[in-house]
Amino acid sequence: MNKNLLWKLGLIVATVLFFLFGILGIPKSFSRQGLLAAVSDHIHLGLDLSGGTHLILQVQVNDAVNVVAQNAMEVLKEQLGKRKIDYSDISQPDQQNNPDRLVLKGVQPSARADLLSIVHERLPEYDVTGGAENSWNLSMKPSMLTDLKKKAVTQAIDTIRNRIDALGVSEPTIEEHGLGDYQILVQLPGVDDFGRVKDIMQSTAMLEIKQSLGGPYPSEQAALQDKGGVIPADAILLPGHSMPGAETEGPAWYLVSRISAVSGKDLRDAQASRDQNGQPSVTFSLTGEGGQRFYSFTSAHVGDSLAVVLDNKVQEVANIKEPIRDQGSISGGRMSEQQSKDLSMILRSGALPASIKYLQEQTVGPSLGADSIRSGVRAAVIGMVAVLIFMLIYYRGAGINADVALIMNLIILLGFLGWSTIAGVNVALTLPGIAGVILTVGMGVDSNVLIFERIREELRNGKTPPSAVDQGFSHAWITIVDTHVTTIVSAAILFIFGTGPVKGFATTLTFGLLANLFTAVFVSRVIFDWILSRKQRGEALSI
Repeated sequence: MNKNLLWKLGLIVATVLFFLFGILGIPKSFSRQGLLAAVSDHIHLGLDLSGGTHLILQVQVNDAVNVVAQNAMEVLKEQLGKRKIDYSDISQPDQQNNPDRLVLKGVQPSARADLLSIVHERLPEYDVTGGAENSWNLSMKPSMLTDLKKKAVTQAIDTIRNRIDALGVSEPTIEEHGLGDYQILVQLPGVDDFGRVKDIMQSTAMLEIKQSLGGPYPSEQAALQDKGGVIPADAILLPGHSMPGAETEGPAWYLVSRISAVSGKDLRDAQASRDQNGQPSVTFSLTGEGGQRFYSFTSAHVGDSLAVVLDNKVQEVANIKEPIRDQGSISGGRMSEQQSKDLSMILRSGALPASIKYLQEQTVGPSLGADSIRSGVRAAVIGMVAVLIFMLIYYRGAGINADVALIMNLIILLGFLGWSTIAGVNVALTLPGIAGVILTVGMGVDSNVLIFERIREELRNGKTPPSAVDQGFSHAWITIVDTHVTTIVSAAILFIFGTGPVKGFATTLTFGLLANLFTAVFVSRVIFDWILSRKQRGEALSI
């Protein structure tokens, strides 16, 4: 055997061993159960095969726009006050449909230059135009508005992924859904406590620490009566619960400052713990900058009360006995130990930039997934066996060559799925993926038929076996590459614009076609060369 053939055979053996390791790794045992366990550890199944939940979420992007608009209103009030510009009202006329639009009323024409300066310097994302009766319209620039909405979806995806990863869900799919505006596709294979996962995903978890200005009140009317029927402009009324030790237990209302001392973005960490009474609580720590602001706030308000607000609900009210720098806790609401763990995890993952709405929810049972596996594997095995037998009967000795190439093609394809798991890349085998495997087998047969028929034609024309093999591969090569490249381009389009299962089909098909180029052209040619090297000059080729 010449050295050129020897290194090619060595490359083929090394490739087979490499991808076999991707499929099996190092099995704990070589029994049937041990091998099946090794395969399941390395080749993860998609939602349609393992069971789980399929969700389509709608991000309420106007919530994120509304937060920016509210901040813009506060900036306007602050700057107008500093420059002593009189105005009668600042409002959002259509908070639901056009939350970015603000209307400022009662500004005299003489203050026009100062107002434009404020908007240009402090609110560059807004356009400002004059209106009737000394009013001014502020609306967010279209490019900034679009960018803000897209960022809200991206941040929501990142936040949901952090929360799902913290729960230990294996191989989740969390991505932008291409079939609707501002939608997210979530697939959670093997989830057994979906109610808890759903609550965790949906929780906005916006933490704020504000100054408590009054309360608890038994009702909103009681709070209004206490303040003379008018809530101060720099305060808001929020719901909550009565604190431990109160005369009555149940819902309560608190008057708190509109501006927060610190918020969720200032959090460095949050952990489940227990309070001084041994009840479940959440202890949080702040960043350096947040801790410094919190220290300045508590230093200036010693003797006053502060309120811990979560999702616009007061969780706890405490008296400031001394300046606090970077530590705090949440123990209100009579939370359970599991709730304290979930809340700490949600706070660590960050707040959702906007609320989410469930548009679609489908559950695939494990038994249905098992039926899909059996049907898919049965179809693949029957198709593979039928093809192998056909190639042996029709092409005789050369059929063994084709069968070896087809089996190696399957090993490479499954090994790719295994190595993607080892590398931490989320490529799961789905039912459409099995269809891609079967289609790859068909493409592999097509490639071998092209080559073998060309070799037969060369032999009928009187060529010697070595010359016929060489001409057969040379002439069929261009056709094989052309068919594979066009199919790979189609698969790439499916991957780019498809979702979930469609991407699974495109992935297995693409890598299967790349593997087929290697096996049908390189491996098959090496096997022919090895067979020819063992034949006598002029001996016929079985094909």
